[in-house]
Amino acid sequence: MSAITTVEALEACIGAAGLPVKMKIIDHLDAQARRWIAESPLAFVGVATAGGPRVGLASGARGFAGVTEGGALRLPRAALEGVADVAEGRGAGVLFLVPGIGETLRANGRVARADDEAVEIAVEECFVHCAKALIRSDFWRGGAGPAGGEDGDPAAFVNGARFLALATQDADGRIDISPKGDPAGLLVRLEGERATLAERPGNRLAFGYRNILADPRVAALAIAPGSTTVATFEGRAGLTRDEALRSAFVVEGKSPLMATVIDGVRPRLGEARALAGLWPAPMEASAVDPAEVLMAHVKLNRARGVTATLVRLSANRGLIASGLKANYKSDLY
Repeated sequence: MSAITTVEALEACIGAAGLPVKMKIIDHLDAQARRWIAESPLAFVGVATAGGPRVGLASGARGFAGVTEGGALRLPRAALEGVADVAEGRGAGVLFLVPGIGETLRANGRVARADDEAVEIAVEECFVHCAKALIRSDFWRGGAGPAGGEDGDPAAFVNGARFLALATQDADGRIDISPKGDPAGLLVRLEGERATLAERPGNRLAFGYRNILADPRVAALAIAPGSTTVATFEGRAGLTRDEALRSAFVVEGKSPLMATVIDGVRPRLGEARALAGLWPAPMEASAVDPAEVLMAHVKLNRARGVTATLVRLSANRGLIASGLKANYKSDLY
């Protein structure tokens, strides 16, 4: 059987995350995460709704998002695009980007407050996501993007996209946003109302995949770096190892580990003010150092036991930075 319907089958396909990877997750916004948020002009935002997850954008001048005295993540309503249905108590996730940096910061939790002025999220998970999606998509270089713009063919735009943010939710409505990136034509294929998404090697935490096993409803926002047009769609997803599907997404002689198949897809094109002036990204110095943030989070993680203690004691910024570089070189596809 090529369909993946259990966690056991999923881990047999992609492997399981080891303790050092799991220890990069903390349950609050520490000083390093706050610095990252202060440097970010752009984020992808996912929220849980009665109809399933929805995904949109948030943007503004660097530091448009903030952190309250109580430690909640605060997003001004004026900064949000495409996520109007936000209700207190529901799951929410935010993926922060910093120009020129491949890694992203993920902050997941539940909406603690939602009014006309702002949305506040009580953060339950905070961690740095690897740079593979942005490297594969050549995100910060920009480019012309698919032809047609907002009045073009939605299917053609989706098929030419190089980056996609996929929002999923678990059985309790907790949200996660997974960044996906590949060269144009090798990220996602839309035929009729079925979208097939290539799934490359990642950190094996597999939050999004596990969510799909629990609740197949998903939402996606696809972009072509360099263009301000976006395509959004929802559907019901499943995971598969079908060889014929995977063989259509070969890069550098390597097939994706598996594919996500989304049914009921009817993409909508629109213009996103969040992406205006974003490309090409200025390569100016940033206060954000992903390896330093990862090191800090490993040391802050509250896992107990001898192994966890040894991981904390051995966490070193230089080793983490060199490990990331080696992994991006050898395990990109």
